[in-house]
Amino acid sequence: MIPAPVRYVRARSFEEAFEALRDREAKVLAGGQSLLPVLKLRVVRPSLLVDIGELAVDGVESRDGDVRVGALTTWEALTDARELERPAFAAVGECAREVGDLQVRNRGTLGGSLAHADPASDLPAVVLALEARLVLRSAAGEREVDAADFFVGPFLTALAPGELLVEVRIPTPPAGSGSAYAKVEHPASGFALAGAAALVQPDGRRAVAVTGVSAHPFLLPDGAEPEQALAEAEIYGDELAPAEYRRHLAAVVVRRALERAEARTKEDR
Repeated sequence: MIPAPVRYVRARSFEEAFEALRDREAKVLAGGQSLLPVLKLRVVRPSLLVDIGELAVDGVESRDGDVRVGALTTWEALTDARELERPAFAAVGECAREVGDLQVRNRGTLGGSLAHADPASDLPAVVLALEARLVLRSAAGEREVDAADFFVGPFLTALAPGELLVEVRIPTPPAGSGSAYAKVEHPASGFALAGAAALVQPDGRRAVAVTGVSAHPFLLPDGAEPEQALAEAEIYGDELAPAEYRRHLAAVVVRRALERAEARTKEDR
């Protein structure tokens, strides 16, 4: 299909972007790999596209105890960022390498995916397990939101009208930590029928997040046995997989992610 007619603005500064976003029916265009398909299907019909591709919010750096990733950093850039080479951050690279195909990974962005908040996307589980904080900027200033508070429903986030996601800050886990991401994907789309990210720390603490099985990604309760937690979770079914099958897949990918993360704790010394 062909998208409905829409006005287009290429913002060359944050001021230009915020001015354009005063239109409440505007949509932000980052890499476009999530937005363009729904525009073509006319699922969304914005009055205005605000292209933020020229804003200087990409790249990966280590600063003040965090790894900071700019929102316009592409998936491909994440796969070989030296700041993410430690086993504690392995989940990020594993996730990025499994997103889409080569073309998508070279155009799609971390921030665009998180802001789109598809309930079957991979990265939300990773930022949840790694206890990331998301930096949101508007004309009024900046604020930080914990990843655990960012995803509120299918395609719904804590972003307020006129706000942009500009950075993801991942706290550096202690030495001896390991993380992993595992998923069972739909063979045609590559989206997760069930995906799980895990972080295991040297003191035995574990954080596990699940995606693809519910209205939004979620953390398993701290200290809970994964099987029991998943048995009590609200899991949805659809034409791709019934709820109980998704629950089974979730248990499988949680186990795989935990096993790989645990093995990596021995590498990060």
